[in-house]
Amino acid sequence: MNCRNCNTSLRTDYSFCPDCGAKVIRNRISVKNLLYDLIERYFNLDNTFLKTLWHMLIKPHIVCGGYIAGIRKKYLNPVSMLAIALTSSGFILFLIKKVAWDSIDFSSISYAQTSTGGSGTEKIISATMEYSSLIYFLYIPMIAFAGFVVFNKKQYNYAEHFVTAIYALTSFSIISTVYQAILLLVNPQVYIDTALIYVALMIFFCVYVSYKNSKFSKTSLLWRVPTFLLIFFMDYLGISMLSIVMLFLTGDISIQDFVPKN
Repeated sequence: MNCRNCNTSLRTDYSFCPDCGAKVIRNRISVKNLLYDLIERYFNLDNTFLKTLWHMLIKPHIVCGGYIAGIRKKYLNPVSMLAIALTSSGFILFLIKKVAWDSIDFSSISYAQTSTGGSGTEKIISATMEYSSLIYFLYIPMIAFAGFVVFNKKQYNYAEHFVTAIYALTSFSIISTVYQAILLLVNPQVYIDTALIYVALMIFFCVYVSYKNSKFSKTSLLWRVPTFLLIFFMDYLGISMLSIVMLFLTGDISIQDFVPKN
């Protein structure tokens, strides 16, 4: 038989092609082998996915610095991490819209109130969720720029800080998926009310990753962390204003949502 990827002649006892390294597939696709491949790829104790998540918690500089230095097999690459994070975010978005939405009291959400009360808040949050993937992508260059300015002892270029930002954001997103799902099923109101706290924790995790990847002294954090947060906050304000403009242009919200009631 021949390898179906590179057409190299194979012995019948080969499990992998010696030329291109591809796995030898002998059976047709079935539900059973699809589940096996999924579990084998992402959930066995020795795979790169779980190792990447765990090491991003305890030694993120090894994961990020290793990838930047050219170590590409030990950990899951940032593009794959981003794909998994977007999938998990899509699952959380599904739970919000299809399971938890009717249980949320939008009139009690203090950080997104409009002059029309709960209906206006519901409209804005719903419209924002339509662009959640784009907003998630925009976080990456914001975190990368703040890290490039504040935590750059190793003289990484912006693209290398971009890699660090992807690892930090995606790791936090993936790890927090279980917590988010449980909270949405048990108490969706708390999930919505604490959304800003979740964002704050995400940013501080990114600060932690940037710091660990920089080798700066702990005392320098007294000014580096506030500077990082200031840069991110300025970028966040810009993105927020751009998002509002985009929602106006698309008709998702209107000026009537902000006109005070008589």
